[in-house]
Amino acid sequence: MHLRARDQAQLAAETRRFVSDPEETRRAVEAVSSAWRGPDVLVNNAARTAPGSVWDVDLDEWDALMATNLRSVLVLTRLCAPAMRERGWGRVINLASLAGQQGGLVAGPHYAAAKAGVLVLTKVFAQELAPHGVTVNAVAPAAVQTPVMDDLPAEALRRAADRIPVGRFGRPEEVAALVGHLAGEDTGYITGATLDVNGGLFMR
Repeated sequence: MHLRARDQAQLAAETRRFVSDPEETRRAVEAVSSAWRGPDVLVNNAARTAPGSVWDVDLDEWDALMATNLRSVLVLTRLCAPAMRERGWGRVINLASLAGQQGGLVAGPHYAAAKAGVLVLTKVFAQELAPHGVTVNAVAPAAVQTPVMDDLPAEALRRAADRIPVGRFGRPEEVAALVGHLAGEDTGYITGATLDVNGGLFMR
């Protein structure tokens, strides 16, 4: 199912509001756990961007973006991972970004800082949960072709794609395929890792 850009933006806004409220998040996890059981897989994928200079970032905006992009990873993992630990199996996948590795400013300095924090939290939780059969990994995409790009100038997009070694933007299904793999049965020996989906923009 492909959402229109407007519908996608509305869903994203509702998700950001939800994950920024720890109490609402807790109630939702409790409702799911009561109706079924605690989650086996958690994908932390809520994010927001706010382009601008590091010198001009409003502090309230900084705090709001950190609540969505970084604090939500802490809150949701602490809510969901204990049940995984008790069962002896679970998967946590955190969506990070190339910006969190290189300090890119296109999405805003606070976005990059938050995504760097996601990479550290991934390692911290991975160390805590590894003995209990729960893996925690991060996926770090670069530019991915989404409806957000539909309103951008074609020439600017072409120049950006030309700077990517594979010569194109990523596709959402390529990121989703990696997340799906990490959520599977055959990835119990992968934990604390950051897996890049960037077309060769950042090679390690």
